[in-house]
Amino acid sequence: MNKEQFNRIKTGKGFIAALDQSGGSTPKALLSYGVQEDSYSNSDEMFDIVHAMRTRIITNPAFTSDHILGAILFKNTMMRSIEGIPTSDFLWERKGIAPFLKVDQGMAEIKNGVQLMKPISALQELLKTAIQKNIFGTKMRSVIKEADAKGIREIVKQQFDYGMQIAEMGLVPILEPEVDIHSETKAESEKVLKEEILKELSNLDADTQLMFKLTIPSQADFYRDLMEDAHVVRVVALSGGYSRVEANEKLAKNHGLIASFSRALAQGLSVDQTDEEFNATLGKSIEAIYQASIT
Repeated sequence: MNKEQFNRIKTGKGFIAALDQSGGSTPKALLSYGVQEDSYSNSDEMFDIVHAMRTRIITNPAFTSDHILGAILFKNTMMRSIEGIPTSDFLWERKGIAPFLKVDQGMAEIKNGVQLMKPISALQELLKTAIQKNIFGTKMRSVIKEADAKGIREIVKQQFDYGMQIAEMGLVPILEPEVDIHSETKAESEKVLKEEILKELSNLDADTQLMFKLTIPSQADFYRDLMEDAHVVRVVALSGGYSRVEANEKLAKNHGLIASFSRALAQGLSVDQTDEEFNATLGKSIEAIYQASIT
């Protein structure tokens, strides 16, 4: 583990940029960026375009360690380069931003009110590659749709089971059991989720370190006790479908909770913008998310 990166993630001011849309979500991300599906004819061309988009974001003058602590990539981006430098090394060496890797491979169908992760195939090999690429930590997502105690217990157990495998490799896992913002039982789900997380934390070895990426809670400061647990490096928030303005407003009410936004970060960016327009839009987005993250 890179101690400088660890200290920066744990104590630094700023947020984590989520640039990890993968196969299933990439077409939607590109549409938001103004790239129509008929602009590419296969997945290779699609990923070339999305890497160009991410390169434009990462190399932007506003995308710096003054506001951003880390950036989450997916495997295709990790395996590529920016300006002739492997993406993860570019982030740290040129920008001072710690690189994370999305490791989940999508979600299963809804059962017991939740979507567990599909089994992560060849996880150990992926983690070995991540270590070779100087990745700091990982991220994996599953989703809670209803306040079903059995389903939430299963989702937390799966997240921790994979998380411990990742931590044993010397990486810092981000566990992301998202609660759907449209759930009619969102607040109740968050209560059950926190109870299950605290139970799992109480069973960990003293030196185990991990992070959480959670939906902005219905009750402000609801996750303060998680932030204070000795095992928890940081708790970050996903935008979950909220607009950037709404996500920032909700985030700012949760002291110590920082952003890890994806759609909200890229909102308003377009492939057709001039560099001046792109820089201004991204700069305003980063500044607004940063301010909401330092409350």
